[in-house]
Parts: sequence; C-alpha cells; structure tokens
Amino acid sequence: MAFNVQKINPLDLQPRKAIGVSLPFSSNSVFNSTYSTQDALRSNLINHFLTEKGERYLNPNLGAGLRRLLFDQITVDKEGEIEAVVRTEISTYFPNLQVNSVRVASSADTNTVTVYIKYSVTQTNIQDELLINFEQ
Repeated sequence: MAFNVQKINPLDLQPRKAIGVSLPFSSNSVFNSTYSTQDALRSNLINHFLTEKGERYLNPNLGAGLRRLLFDQITVDKEGEIEAVVRTEISTYFPNLQVNSVRVASSADTNTVTVYIKYSVTQTNIQDELLINFEQ
C-alpha cells in the first residue's frame, strides 16, 4: 500500500506570517502581503517577467528582458525564442521551480503576446500556472 505524503513548505505552517508582496499593487494600501509560498512565487514570477534587465536601480540583473523581443515582428521563430528565454530565466533565477510547460501565443490583430507557464515547486506538492499578457 502506497502512502501519498503531502509535502508542505515550512513557511506555509505559519498562516499569519507574511512571506512576500503581491502584485499588482492596490490603491487601498501600498503593499498587499502574500501568506503562502504559492502566492509569493507567483508574484515573484510576474515581477521578474514584467521587469526589464537594468530597470531596477542597484539590481541590474533583475528581469527577463522579454519586452525587447516584442518589438520585433512576431513569428514562430520569435515565439520559440521567447519560450527559450522563459525556460532559461526560470532555471537560472528560480531553481526550486520545475517548468512543466511553456506556451507562447501571439495575435497580430491586437498586438499582443501571451505567455502561459505551468510549473511545480520541487520538494512540495505545489503546482500552479501563470498567464502573462504583453500588450502594445
């Protein structure tokens, strides 16, 4: 008989202790806190992929630099390049995440690129997905 052991991140054992800051910022307060590992990681990924390299003062390596790819004409090759950047950035800056799938879709009519990332957190049972829209 096999047992399904659920692994919980130790940070999630203290439900009233804030772990991070959620995005987007709200107008009601300056920051909304996140209280679970899953929510903190999601906010960190959004922040990373919406930030350009060099944009953050004193932290020039923060960010994925995806917007620079969006100024080129979007083709199947460009979508593949965006997917490769997403995978590389996650493996470099989020080593505790396992990328299950990445899909990039573009629409020339609306000038949008959508990046869909499905991931899991190693050593836990956390699985999540993220959808980021880049619009012009």
